[in-house]
Formats: sequence, C-alpha cells, structure tokens
Amino acid sequence: MLMPSKTKYRKSQKGRSQGEASQGNKIDFGVMAIQAVDRGFMTSRQIEAGRRAMTRHVKRDGKIWIRVFPAKPVTKKPAETRMGKGKGSVDHWVCVIKPGKILFEIDGVNPKVAREAFKLAQYKIPFKTKIIARDDKI
Repeated sequence: MLMPSKTKYRKSQKGRSQGEASQGNKIDFGVMAIQAVDRGFMTSRQIEAGRRAMTRHVKRDGKIWIRVFPAKPVTKKPAETRMGKGKGSVDHWVCVIKPGKILFEIDGVNPKVAREAFKLAQYKIPFKTKIIARDDKI
C-alpha cells in the first residue's frame, strides 16, 4: 500500500475541502486521463485497486501514471472502546481529492483500450469521475 515514509506530524485533523483543484488539474504526461468531478477521500487501497485494474486490462502495455498520493493519516479507535482516552491510532492513509484533480494518466495504448481500462478503474473510485483526452492543438 502507498504511504509516506516520514511525516511531520503523526496524526492530523479532518479539515475541510473547499474549492477546486488548482494544481494537478491538467494532463501532463499521458494522452488520456481520469479527472475527478466530485470531492472526497481516496484511500491507498482504492488507488492500488484502480492501478491493478488498469494494468491488467492493458496487459502491461503502455505507461500508467498515478497522479495522487495518500499523505493524510486517518485514525480509528478500537471497537467497543469508551469515549475519551485520547485520539485513536492511525488506521489508513488517504488523499484529499478536489474537483478537477487528475487521478490517473495513460499513454502508449489504443484510445479504445485506454477508455475501457479507465472504466474499470472508475468502478474502484468512491466519487464521480470523467475520462478526458489531451488536446494536442493547445
């Protein structure tokens, strides 16, 4: 699973996700990409599941870029524990996703195959996304 090797603080607060993605909202590497339409958290397990689905569908042809990284810790207290006694330990890691953020990119495969691979990856993502293509005219 993806997780940072070292962080400044061990635990973090939930925070609020406002606005749209100002960075990572354009296709930089590939020809086609998955772009977030809604906001939410994407866990390291969901990122890995999407990557596996795409890689298996394209039969390891072409190149896939993962444009998100889970750097936010989410804590959880054990089941049947009374209130108090501090914050729970880190359970998993998430990436904060805002609308417009590019999640995955692909290059080196047929556009039809890439679109089918992205469809499989979209099933693993917990919020609405869309498939976009690079405009080479820009």
